[in-house]
Amino acid sequence: MFFRLKTSGPRRYLQIVENRREGGTVRQQVIATLGRLDELTASGGLAALLASGARFCEQALLLAALGNPEHEPRLQTRRIGAPLVFGRLWQETGCRAVIEELLAGRAFAFSVERAIFTAVLHRIMISGSDRACEKWLADYAIPGADELDLHHFYRAMAWLGEELPGEEAQRHATPFAPRTVKDQVEEALFARRRDLFSELSLVFLDTTSLAFTGDGGETLGARGHSKEHRPDLQQMIVGVVIDAQGRPICSELWPGNTADVGVLLPVIDRLRHRFGIGRVCVVADRGMIAAATLAALEERGLEYILGARERSDKLVREVVLADERPFTPLLVERVRGDTQLFVKEVVVEHRRYIVCRNEAEAAKDAAMRAAVVDGLDRQLKQGDKALIGNAAYRRYLRRVRPEDGGKAGPAFEIDPGKLADEARFDGIFVLRTNAKVTPLQAVLRYRDLLQVEELFRTAKTLLRTRPIYHSCDEAIRGHVFCSFLALVLRKELQSHWEAGAPKPEWGDLLRDLDRLPEATLAQDGKTWRLRTEATGAVPPLLKALGIALPPRVQATGPPAAAPPTTSRKRRGRPRRSATRA
Repeated sequence: MFFRLKTSGPRRYLQIVENRREGGTVRQQVIATLGRLDELTASGGLAALLASGARFCEQALLLAALGNPEHEPRLQTRRIGAPLVFGRLWQETGCRAVIEELLAGRAFAFSVERAIFTAVLHRIMISGSDRACEKWLADYAIPGADELDLHHFYRAMAWLGEELPGEEAQRHATPFAPRTVKDQVEEALFARRRDLFSELSLVFLDTTSLAFTGDGGETLGARGHSKEHRPDLQQMIVGVVIDAQGRPICSELWPGNTADVGVLLPVIDRLRHRFGIGRVCVVADRGMIAAATLAALEERGLEYILGARERSDKLVREVVLADERPFTPLLVERVRGDTQLFVKEVVVEHRRYIVCRNEAEAAKDAAMRAAVVDGLDRQLKQGDKALIGNAAYRRYLRRVRPEDGGKAGPAFEIDPGKLADEARFDGIFVLRTNAKVTPLQAVLRYRDLLQVEELFRTAKTLLRTRPIYHSCDEAIRGHVFCSFLALVLRKELQSHWEAGAPKPEWGDLLRDLDRLPEATLAQDGKTWRLRTEATGAVPPLLKALGIALPPRVQATGPPAAAPPTTSRKRRGRPRRSATRA
């Protein structure tokens, strides 16, 4: 049944019509004609009729009550998109099961697993401190997290970073960090997805610095080379190890004065002990290279593919790049278009180098240098006093003395020799390796490192969880480890997208998830749940994960009262127990 407007000349009449099936056809029958629409609207008769009928429909009665200020029901709105999606990934990756297994012998008075998941979800959505997480929690419908307070988050973080006792734990520690509970979580997660054919033979390592607003714990906070350009603050170094598929394997935390060249060997040694790795091929950028590091890798019999320093390494600059043997053209097939590379192998002093030239990158480097030189030429015409402070300009300048025919006083001019020398490095990168692989395989593996670094750069917002208000090393380790778990969930989410399907931007996806709220209304002992429509990238994501949305409108009644228990008093002698002596 439905309302219908019937037009008769200039007037419109409101009718109640019912669809009835007669045989194989559907016919409409007028149940009643209520009158002229303008008169019903002016007199208020239509509103009174609808309000009277709403008494027999709970949904309509609820909507009517929302507009009544005297009997307005309690309304609460919370977001459900992110808890639904990342809650499923939290279970699929095994994070929930692993944490609950490790907590089996501990008697916490609250759900530590729920506190950790809430902190991880907070890192994914907006990041920040645990103090901010407690306030952020009120806007999200996270099952089992309603009773969490700030001290619960602090205790959960301290448990994750708790140092493990025993000699075995000391043997698996690094010179910079002890073995903690978070290491057990990483090893258990790796073991859950490992099979007979899985092999962790190719690993990528990258690091970043994390500055503190305070002292930075007992040992972690120290001053060193700041990648955030804040040498005035105490900092720590965060390292992440990623496999060939881009999955995070483990995280390492060191004091802020630890250099990158000194962490590669301890991390590799610890990886082999923790995950039972036999064959390892280390792929790292030029910041990890040192003579002692290379010697130690070869002494351990480990393979490596490391980026060389083309400009600062004298052997590479004067011998390797000066080799006149021709390049071999290679075509690398990519999803977004083929890449043309030119590769050649050079062996100098029993060291194997692979020189690669990318024509597209060479054209880009030449265009960027031309833009810098053009801007430099304009600045020289206006004055050269401030140019030497600009690193991009300084590399192309030379100083002119009055005795060289220049003007009086110090001055600078563009050096054509430096421009020509810089052009030698356009599109060039040099690798040093001892791996028994072809030049093409070495180049492809190093290009995978570049993709991992791009992933790492986009994920550093998850790792830079400032500010950190914890004052002990254990809580700081747990706080940063929650960011590592957020990186694990993010990678798992990306793996669910079908090959070739358009992937949304990470920020757009988070905003689409936040646009899926659920309103809860409580009235007359019954709770109503109403949700909005899923939009943007959320519907295909839920389909890929196999998640069913709750109904648009759902009503739940009050909990059923428990039946009264009546105890009957036993007469006679008490029954002897079968276990009594």
